[in-house]
Amino acid sequence: MSETVRLIKKYPNRRLYDTKTSAYITLTDVKDLVLKFEVFKVVDAKTDEDLTRSILLQIILEEESGGVPLFSCELLNGFIRFYGSAMQGMLGKYLENNMRTFVDFQSKLQDQSRTVYGAGDPSHMQADFWTQFLNFQQPAMQSMMTAYMDQSKKMFQSMQDQLQSQTRNMFTTYQAEQDEQSGK
Repeated sequence: MSETVRLIKKYPNRRLYDTKTSAYITLTDVKDLVLKFEVFKVVDAKTDEDLTRSILLQIILEEESGGVPLFSCELLNGFIRFYGSAMQGMLGKYLENNMRTFVDFQSKLQDQSRTVYGAGDPSHMQADFWTQFLNFQQPAMQSMMTAYMDQSKKMFQSMQDQLQSQTRNMFTTYQAEQDEQSGK
C-alpha cells in the first residue's frame, strides 16, 4: 500500500497550512516532518505550484544561519559555479547517491550498535554514550571517508579522461570526414 502524501498549502501571507491537521504550521514543524520521514508536498494555495524544494531550502538556510553550518563558503561557491554548466545534472545525481550511501552507512552503524548494546532505539540512548562512541569512531570514520573521497576523485578523473578521449576521437573522425569530402 502506497503512502499518502501529506499536503501543505502555502498562502500569499507566507503561512503554511497543513491539510492533514487542519492547522497552520511553521518551518520548524515542516522540519519535524522531515525528521520523522513523513512524505509531504508543499504547494502554492492559488496556483498549485510545487514549492517543496523552496521550503526545504528555506529550512536549510535557517539551519545554516544558526549554529554550526554544514556547508563551507568554498562548497557553496562550488555549487553556484555548477549551475548552468553541463555537469549540473551529474553533480546533483552524484550528491544524491553519496547522501544515500552515507544514510545507509549510518543506518548500518545504528543496527550494529543495537546488536552490541541492546535492542533499544539508538536515538533514545544517552547523549553522552553517543558522544563517546563517535569520538572513539571518528578517526576510523574520517579515514574511511577520506578513502571514499579519494576513490570518487579517481573515478571522476577517469570519467573526465574518457570524455576527453571520446571528444578528441569524435572531432578527429569528423575532421577526417570533412577532409575526405573536400578531397584533401
